Amino acid sequence: MEEKKLDLNSIIGFVLIFGILIWIMWQNQPSEATIAAEKAKKEQLAKAENANKVVANKAVAAPVAIVAGDSTQLVQLQKTLGGFAYSATLPSAKNDFTTIENEVVKLKIANKGGYIVEAALKNFEKFKKGSGELVELIKDNNADLNIQLQTTDNRTLDTKNLYFEPTLTKVGADQVLSMKLKAGANEYLEYKYILKPNEYMVGFDLRSQGLNKVLNTAKPLDLEWNLKSFRNEKSVSYENRYAEVHFEYEEGKTDYVGQGQDKEETPVKLSYIAFKQHFFTSVLLTDKPFETSKLQSNNLVVDETKDTIFTKQFKATVPLAFNNGEIDYKMSWYFGPSDYKILKSYDKNLEKVIPLGWGIFGWINKFIFIPLFGFLSTTMGLTLGIAIIIFTILIKIAMSPITYKSFLSQAKMKVLRPEITELGEKFKKDPMKKQQETMKLYNKAGVNPMAGCIPALIQIPFMYASFQFFPSAFELRQKSFLWADDLSSFDQVAKLPFHIPLYGSHVSLFPILAAIAIFFYMKMTSGDQQMAAPQQEGMPDMAKMMKMMIYISPVMMLIFFNSYGAGLSLYNLISNVITIGIMYVIKNYIVDPDKIHAQIQENKLKEPKKQGKFQQKLQQVMEQAEAEKAKNKKK
Repeated sequence: MEEKKLDLNSIIGFVLIFGILIWIMWQNQPSEATIAAEKAKKEQLAKAENANKVVANKAVAAPVAIVAGDSTQLVQLQKTLGGFAYSATLPSAKNDFTTIENEVVKLKIANKGGYIVEAALKNFEKFKKGSGELVELIKDNNADLNIQLQTTDNRTLDTKNLYFEPTLTKVGADQVLSMKLKAGANEYLEYKYILKPNEYMVGFDLRSQGLNKVLNTAKPLDLEWNLKSFRNEKSVSYENRYAEVHFEYEEGKTDYVGQGQDKEETPVKLSYIAFKQHFFTSVLLTDKPFETSKLQSNNLVVDETKDTIFTKQFKATVPLAFNNGEIDYKMSWYFGPSDYKILKSYDKNLEKVIPLGWGIFGWINKFIFIPLFGFLSTTMGLTLGIAIIIFTILIKIAMSPITYKSFLSQAKMKVLRPEITELGEKFKKDPMKKQQETMKLYNKAGVNPMAGCIPALIQIPFMYASFQFFPSAFELRQKSFLWADDLSSFDQVAKLPFHIPLYGSHVSLFPILAAIAIFFYMKMTSGDQQMAAPQQEGMPDMAKMMKMMIYISPVMMLIFFNSYGAGLSLYNLISNVITIGIMYVIKNYIVDPDKIHAQIQENKLKEPKKQGKFQQKLQQVMEQAEAEKAKNKKK
């Protein structure tokens, strides 16, 4: 009986609770006005969705009109976007993209921000030939372009967060993409991209129309360009060495920001900004120079065993000046290879981004190395490895007269060595007198002690120029020769299970062969140099130094070149082998020590040649020092 009572009580309780809930819901039901507002909102969303389906990543001919009910949405958007609320009501206000491409480059531009979110180069692959991965300078949000807008109602808006309306048309063979950030039907900020066939250069017009009442025109707008450069080559450390920000300023001057952490420059009157990687470059050019700038570079490769995706973080901030209340800049983008000939063809001074060296080194590269190598590899159609060998042979043959003069001078000094040694013994206690008599002997015998140094100094600029030329030669990229699969990178023949400081974790063969060649070259020439140049009192022992250099130079070659491009190592190998051959021929078949000795003896019987200005000055200094010494002795 008790259990039945409990069940009945429970049922009564549930009925009461259910009744109370019904009463509460009835009391809180929406009014007719609220129901009408909700219905209008649903209809508005449905219209917008249908319009987006029709647009499908393409701009419509005219913006969608704001119908009854849109005013509520517009009011809400104006609270955050101010005058640019209109852009958010258009069908393009969604994360869609427009792609433009030609035979060499493919670009993807986003509605949100209106900037390029993908830039792929169709004819080049990452890391190694046959990888199947295209070189992509921009992808996966590694770059952005933003203009900070200051509005008349004291808002600060970033264009990278706002939606642009795209319109793609064709003008002849050119593709023209207009991206408009609208404040009204005829008020907008426009990015216009113009892509021509077979071109890496993309036209980029940036202008405003009717925004003088929307934007605060009292001061320039800040344009900011960021790019985190992808690694595209086999060696991240080698690629990173040549990744930096280059720029042109003050009508033709060029410079770069530099390597390392937190590097910064603030040049004025900029014509272009180049975010250069090793073999590829992204450039922003402007016809109307940027009055000021802030350029930054930050190294991202701290540990090359771990930091293997990116090389540098680049950032550029420049002002966009108003003219009569509007912005109007004719600019261009370049996304392409750091190829000297391609960059030079644009006649924009862009080839200066390639580090060919300053002064005479740059001249040698521009007017000798680049034309000669281009002739061999392009006009003659030689494979790149053979072109390097022929190139090296021609350079060494051209330099052989200088090599001959250098060796001839050493041979003459070698013949005079016994007499110089005799003077050293005779005036052992009087170094000044010894120097004077030695100079007299040189003059009487018709021997210039500097003749052996000058030819060697002439060759140094060519050697340094090669250190700049080969790492910058785009032609070598992913070109194979013998065991090297890429002449622009190291020719690994063995992978080490550990990392050796300075050397690396791999073994390259061309540097080993080049080190062996330089060892034999120095072994061959050091004996003659030691015999030709007797040790001077108070001076370092050159014989000992030369002995040390015989072993130090090959080791330095081995360490330094192990991670360098195989093309440079091949050049040095061939260069040293040819030099050994030339020296052997000169020593054994051209220079005759007996004839040199007879000629020197004959010269001694003649009137001494008139001393050069340098020798005369040196003689005067010695005589004055000798006179001063004698005067002090008398005192």
